[in-house]
Amino acid sequence: MFITPAYAQGVGGLGGIGEFLFPLVAMFAIFYFLLIRPQQKRAKQHRELVTNLRRGDTVVTSGGLIGKVSKVLDDNEAMIEISEGVKIKILKQFVTEVRVKGEPASDDTKS
Repeated sequence: MFITPAYAQGVGGLGGIGEFLFPLVAMFAIFYFLLIRPQQKRAKQHRELVTNLRRGDTVVTSGGLIGKVSKVLDDNEAMIEISEGVKIKILKQFVTEVRVKGEPASDDTKS
């Protein structure tokens, strides 16, 4: 006979499930700290930026428009002036950057 029976060796160490589970947990931890957590931080910063949007702020939209906030309409919308006399209504979530902070709303009544 040329074919000999092969016998499996006994498993040592962690065992079957431990060898399978440990790399999965390690990969999830790596993904969490390298991808998920930084994305959550950026989303939180953007929420704060949108919440703190005030009249007089110079903003950049996701479409590349640069303008000055002339009026905050409600929690979701703002009116920005992109040129003298040209005002557009945008959703606040599309503001990507505030370049120059404006004055607080209470200072406008002193003029």
